Amino acid sequence: MKVCVIGGANVDITAVSRERFRARDSNPGSVRLSFGGVGRNIAHNLALLGDEVCFVTRFGGDAFGQMLQVSCRGIGMDLSLCETCPTLPSACFASLNDCSGEMIGGVADMAVTESISTEWLAARIDAVNTADAVVADTNLLPETLAWLIDHVTVPLFVDGVSGPKAIRLRKALEISKRKRLYAFKCNALEAETLASVTGFTRRFVSRGAEGLDVTEDGVTKHFPAFPCTVRNATGGGDALLAGIVHAGLDASVEEAARIGLLCARCAVESDEAVNENLKNLSL
Repeated sequence: MKVCVIGGANVDITAVSRERFRARDSNPGSVRLSFGGVGRNIAHNLALLGDEVCFVTRFGGDAFGQMLQVSCRGIGMDLSLCETCPTLPSACFASLNDCSGEMIGGVADMAVTESISTEWLAARIDAVNTADAVVADTNLLPETLAWLIDHVTVPLFVDGVSGPKAIRLRKALEISKRKRLYAFKCNALEAETLASVTGFTRRFVSRGAEGLDVTEDGVTKHFPAFPCTVRNATGGGDALLAGIVHAGLDASVEEAARIGLLCARCAVESDEAVNENLKNLSL
């Protein structure tokens, strides 16, 4: 399956407390630097699952941007539609996790991703539409998302990313002409922001350890999560959507949920946002 992913590629700085987190205090723990970004993580997971992946983003004009490109190419992503922006730094996401692996909070600097404009995408849209499916994340601005909703001619999936950024999808659907996309994935917090959104074929709401709710044709079904030991929950949602897309457009709700939840379990059982063992996962 050929998938085009449009979204953020950034440096992840992840801090994990060794014991129960104490607010407004210095907590012993570990701090790691890795490559991430919702769009990049989804693309990485899809590549591990064996899909042909074209990743579309703008990289920062610094050393981190160069390192991100080398990493993406090493994973097997096609970067032919990407561009380096010399005047902006690489995107960065700093997150804080408690000792159970759950994220307490985070801060994202995604200015270079937000510089992806409709004009920039217009020069690439014909190539984007050669994919079997397109995935976008809400690190893109509402106007950019709306333009994609109106101009992507293959099934479009959108990841809600976070509570504040999920609002961008709602705004995008309001200002778009088509006002409809194939599917979006969000967590329970983002779902509150998107509760009034009706322009979709399928809606996937991740509820963490409680599992996944899938809505299609006005009917919502719940699928329990697979038992696992969480080491880092940061990339679980990215793997979930990658699995859903990988299941294919002809997959039933049940099959898409099963594969998505298997991928999510694999992700959270790793210290990294993307678990390389996903390529060995039996689906």
